[in-house]
Amino acid sequence: MLSYTGMLALLLAMLTYVSSQNAGFVKSPMSEIKLTGDAFELYCDVVGNPVPEIQWWYADINRADSFKQLWDGARKRRVSINTAYGANGVSVLAISRLTLEDAGIYECRASNDPRRNDLRQNPAITWIRTQATISVLQKPRINASDQEILQPKSGQELPITLQCNLTNSHSTHRETFWMKNGQEISNTRTEHKHTEFKLSKPRTDDSGEYMCVYTFKSAPNANASIEVKAAPEILGHKRSENKKEGENATLYCKSVGYPHPMWLWRKKVGRGSYIDIDNSTGRFFLINKDNFTELSIISLDISTDPGEYVCNASNIIGSKESMTILRVRSHLAPLWPFLGVLAEIIILVVIIVVYEKRNRPDEVLDDDEPVATLKTNSTNNHKDKNVRQRNAN
Repeated sequence: MLSYTGMLALLLAMLTYVSSQNAGFVKSPMSEIKLTGDAFELYCDVVGNPVPEIQWWYADINRADSFKQLWDGARKRRVSINTAYGANGVSVLAISRLTLEDAGIYECRASNDPRRNDLRQNPAITWIRTQATISVLQKPRINASDQEILQPKSGQELPITLQCNLTNSHSTHRETFWMKNGQEISNTRTEHKHTEFKLSKPRTDDSGEYMCVYTFKSAPNANASIEVKAAPEILGHKRSENKKEGENATLYCKSVGYPHPMWLWRKKVGRGSYIDIDNSTGRFFLINKDNFTELSIISLDISTDPGEYVCNASNIIGSKESMTILRVRSHLAPLWPFLGVLAEIIILVVIIVVYEKRNRPDEVLDDDEPVATLKTNSTNNHKDKNVRQRNAN
């Protein structure tokens, strides 16, 4: 029979075996084909107990047996490695401004073996690994027209033509189409290497980033960008907002124009005097995103929050602003109609009482009239009695 100490050691060994888990991949990096000047990201997600350590390695395609470890900031800071350890181990390898020399085999390695960093151990045994091949092709040469700046209110509104021409590519060209702000423009697909897109009557909302895109049979899409710039123009905002004290208010502004504007909110505090609004007070919250801004005011104060609020949109071409009037009513505002009716009733009652008091003396005389009548009859009786006495004599 095992002693108590032996049984305890066996139990601990069994618990260690049950709780430990060898490293395994949940998500592996995927092979890609890229163009020079582009960027790529590779993801690696591993599980295990304890959580495995993750490393990134690289080998040239022609020397697949000679790997070198990659470090964050390598290749003139073009390499970025971000790793986080929690329930799983997750790591992202990113390389920007690709060159032809960046092509190769990228390997994600993971291990939770206590001996993994022991140089006497064989890494092929202590580390698991998964690979992705990155191919980098020379980017096709595209000649594109220069940027345009719109002046929609100048009265000229001359047509604008955007042009692109594919002059060199290492793969067979298939199609060409146009995009605006990341969305394909319908009815622009063609098989021509030279392509045009025309703005017949350009307006402010026609501004944005235009892109001519070329597709190929055995290579990634290539593109060139043309910026059409314009000063901001605010098309949507609240002219006024009515709220009760203690409630929350939300003001907003929408604009068109490119580049996307910088937003600024201000409140009028005097004749021609304004103060800037930011998120530092704890009651004002600003959300700015591209051509949209929103101002939220928490727990309205009837003494300080009512007034004129101005949203200002500005970019390198120009600026525009619009005003919203915020009105804050008292908690008693819903009672005002009732109080008005009540006041009218009170006034009416007072008038009636005053009127009755003024007419009360006349009403007393009317009540005494029967007494006066009785007095007259008594006088007449005395006269008749005197007449009868004289006749008797």
